Amino acid sequence: MSEWKAKRFWKEALVVPTEGGFTVELDGRGVKTPAKRALHVPTHAMAAVIAQEWSAQQDAINPNTMPATKTANAAIDKVSQQHAEVAEMLAAYGDSDLLCYRADTPEELVARQAEQWDPILEWAAEVLDAPLLTRTGVMHIPQDPVVIEKLSQRTHALDKFELAAFHDLVGMSGSLVLGFAAALDVKTADELWAISRLDELWQEEQWGEDEDATALAETKRIAFIHAKRMFDLAQA
Repeated sequence: MSEWKAKRFWKEALVVPTEGGFTVELDGRGVKTPAKRALHVPTHAMAAVIAQEWSAQQDAINPNTMPATKTANAAIDKVSQQHAEVAEMLAAYGDSDLLCYRADTPEELVARQAEQWDPILEWAAEVLDAPLLTRTGVMHIPQDPVVIEKLSQRTHALDKFELAAFHDLVGMSGSLVLGFAAALDVKTADELWAISRLDELWQEEQWGEDEDATALAETKRIAFIHAKRMFDLAQA
């Protein structure tokens, strides 16, 4: 038996202004989230991208080709209902941030981590007022609670659409600092993604690529870049 798939039923998808934002209508019918909430987004630019995804659907609807719609749905159905919990979970990354845990050998890896990660931590200390200390090894050593509280306040201040995108920026990179660096355009999303994969890229140089791991990393890279785009669209 073939799997049932939702079929395209509309002729055009249009961006329509709403009170405090925008929505997408399919032949005059407003798009709903999976939880049956109205899909209202904060900017015309975000709504336009979502409308393009709906317009691009062919006979059967393929959610995998609609990443902006999925992120907006997550913001409305999930993040808006658990904003404080999501923000606190992401803020906790700061206490064990990827950029703070360093190798002690070999010298080449130690030097590369310092070269690529130290400038980002220096930026966080200056711009975010969040000086984080580095550690050698993998044993967790707590950061200054005052610093973590500052990062937590910044995270809680994000609105539901920003936080939904920020969730992926932090979760996929393993770094709250890199998440903020992406959000604030310290470097391009591609550059920051490569920085987050420094250790994996080092291993590839030593032992060669694993095809499955490389394919998975590419999928995550695309998702990371999408998350950055959605963060920007929430403010466009």
